[in-house]
Amino acid sequence: MFPWLNMLMRKADSMHFVDAKGILTGSGGHYGMNIYRGCTHGCIYCDSRSRCYQFTHPFEDIEVKQNAPELLEAALRSKRKKCMIGTGAMSDPYMHCEEELRLTRKCLEIILRYGFGAAIQTKSDRILRDIDLLDEINRSAKCVVQMTLTTWDDDLCRVLEPNVCNTKRRIEVLEEMQKRGIPTVVWLTPILPFINYTEENITSILNECVRVGVNGIIDFGMGLTLRDGDREYYYAALDKHFPGMKERYIKRYGNAYELPSPKAGELTEIFQRICKANGILSSPEACFRFMSELPEKYSQMSIFDL
Repeated sequence: MFPWLNMLMRKADSMHFVDAKGILTGSGGHYGMNIYRGCTHGCIYCDSRSRCYQFTHPFEDIEVKQNAPELLEAALRSKRKKCMIGTGAMSDPYMHCEEELRLTRKCLEIILRYGFGAAIQTKSDRILRDIDLLDEINRSAKCVVQMTLTTWDDDLCRVLEPNVCNTKRRIEVLEEMQKRGIPTVVWLTPILPFINYTEENITSILNECVRVGVNGIIDFGMGLTLRDGDREYYYAALDKHFPGMKERYIKRYGNAYELPSPKAGELTEIFQRICKANGILSSPEACFRFMSELPEKYSQMSIFDL
């Protein structure tokens, strides 16, 4: 194994601070922000490690955009039409450093103050710390909480996602959000070929989603994507935890970007059937539309109406 892979696979607790030039990306009815760059959850399959994102520092050395709240307030103050503000697409807003820094909470306070909506994606139960703000945002505009669920078995979950709470705890978070009327969406991805691609895994997660009443579930074809950067990290993890699995991947998929699970068709059929029977949004397009739409009465408000 290469020395730099050993370094990357250790859980790091380092971070460095920068003054960002901007915080919001996007246009029209939906904007996104990433308060941090990098992550300490240690998920073995993380696409954000890919070289195309041009990290100039180790992935676990978290880049903290220390002026994110000030940038966000300036941006929202200048917008006449309210919309949804998303966070978590590239870096989890509730990783370990958020406990101390509280930048995500500060940004949520600003979103609430200016009457915007929020769509938050995370794997962490640390989001419960801010449930008071999420509740207020949802009552004043709209808030959608998104959780990634991949692996029902606790032992396997600890291997694939070692530094964050397990799937059962994330289900408890979703349940608490639903009890408060905060809508939820689940990311059922990635499904790793030959590892968590079983019918038992998928149905166990889906049955819990039905029980707690999630609004939507996003699936991208019951598989995995690999690019330069995350492929090397993923294969090093396979060598460590699943001896011989890397060779199996290479033989079947070569250097492909998309790696559909051998049972992708069968698992997708189960997924679609359960979602349809329970009125759960199941296409990525429908889920993204749901998360980006702010009710008309809120989107037309100006700051002077607050």
